[in-house]
Amino acid sequence: MSDGDVKPPLDRRALGRALSRAADATVEEILTRWTPAHPQTSRRIAITGAPGTGKSTLISSLARARLRMNERLGVIAIDPTSPFTRGAILGDRIRMDALADDPRLYIRSLASRHAHDGLADNVADILAVMDEFAFDEVLLETVGVGQADYTVRDLVDTIVLVLIPESGDQIQAMKAGLMEAADIYVVNKSDLPGARKVVAELRAVLRSVGRDGWAPQVVETSARDDRSIEALADGIDRHLAWRSTLADDTTRRRTRTRYQLQSLINRRLDEILTAGPGERFDRPLPELFADVVARLDIPTPRAERQQRRG
Repeated sequence: MSDGDVKPPLDRRALGRALSRAADATVEEILTRWTPAHPQTSRRIAITGAPGTGKSTLISSLARARLRMNERLGVIAIDPTSPFTRGAILGDRIRMDALADDPRLYIRSLASRHAHDGLADNVADILAVMDEFAFDEVLLETVGVGQADYTVRDLVDTIVLVLIPESGDQIQAMKAGLMEAADIYVVNKSDLPGARKVVAELRAVLRSVGRDGWAPQVVETSARDDRSIEALADGIDRHLAWRSTLADDTTRRRTRTRYQLQSLINRRLDEILTAGPGERFDRPLPELFADVVARLDIPTPRAERQQRRG
């Protein structure tokens, strides 16, 4: 790389503020401030799987390997928000402390808030911010809600599904949804008994899952084995290289716009359903439905100003 291609130092304070603005933006703020999205320039890799599979520890090891080939690497880690207290334990930065001082790496933990798909409110805007700050690659750790987690496909280039040896009994039940969406399947904690059996079962199930010419890979990993982490990094590189051969930019942009639109509508619907007294649900269901649909049709602040001027 020539001197002219070297990136300026990352302004972490400005990035932090931009990410906070994106994460905290209301539906109205997003619609009012909307501008055409910054073109995607970073490679986006989702790490997903059920809680307890060791995703955060695996990401810490994987980030170390990915830093050897990236000048600027981001980790966005999403933690579940309690439906009762609305709080979240943002513990991923603690688990990644060993890497936190590397100037090439930026780690941000986010609460899932209103999202129910393993992601977080405004995640599309958050990823766009990472592009604006010239990240080469972003690792996105999802909450890990099971088969519903496949919606992350709309936002990333590669999905890595993390399983553990105890997952053997679940594999036959995972033939749909996320099992068909992932590109790389990781059997983590592969030094535990039963790992080989899970790998064999996975490969048997995946023989019929190929998509668009890509044959999903199965990789065994262990935090104690650097070679297994390198094997996973190599698998990700192979999938990214294959993905780059697909001329699907328009389709991908439309899919991501559809995801963002649906996410905003779901949040607005949640606002409507949680506002007001509970007694209103005593009304007939058709009447309630018509009322909610009518309330969804609310002008944005910009449109309201135009109406007042008219």
